Amino acid sequence: MKQNILDMEQYAIDNNVPIIEKKSIAFIMKYIKEHNIKNILELGSAIGYSAILMASSTPDAVVTTIERDEVRYMECLKNVKKCGMEKKINVVYQDALELNLSEDLKYDLIFIDAAKGQYTKFFEKYKHFLNDSGTIITDNINFHGYVGNSSKLDKGNLKSLVEKIEGYITYLKENPEFDTKFYDIGDGLSVSVKKVEKN
Repeated sequence: MKQNILDMEQYAIDNNVPIIEKKSIAFIMKYIKEHNIKNILELGSAIGYSAILMASSTPDAVVTTIERDEVRYMECLKNVKKCGMEKKINVVYQDALELNLSEDLKYDLIFIDAAKGQYTKFFEKYKHFLNDSGTIITDNINFHGYVGNSSKLDKGNLKSLVEKIEGYITYLKENPEFDTKFYDIGDGLSVSVKKVEKN
């Protein structure tokens, strides 16, 4: 398993595939253990790196991961098999914004690591699939240090993307359904815990 993980890290470097930073995935794996998380949904599989590590956090953790890029999807399937994780990880080839999940599916943790400009749409669509007091974790909240500095950027795709992430942060801070904390770990993580409705 360890060698497979190292191989994936090297593949990501060689093929310019963005994968989660080590400190960030270590934080999430610890979170999974401490909160007894069993059912995990991941938006954005890439090559399966984070899905495999999340699934390996505890014996009970199972992951459904969604990837829209065919090359990455195939690579993810290959890596899941190599690591012997077929029973713990279900890989779905689809655009997460177009996928219609069964309404009765519920997850303890949803991990958003897909198209950065669509974070708010992902959150809105998938928050309904959380268990009571479930958690949504989002990666790349700092986006290489650009977030919070969008006014200094020249107009263009990067500025537009950073402004969308900044808008997502505001959305999280003002969301009455969730308590969100921000962590300066890796490329920045947000941890949004669903508030339990008091009767």
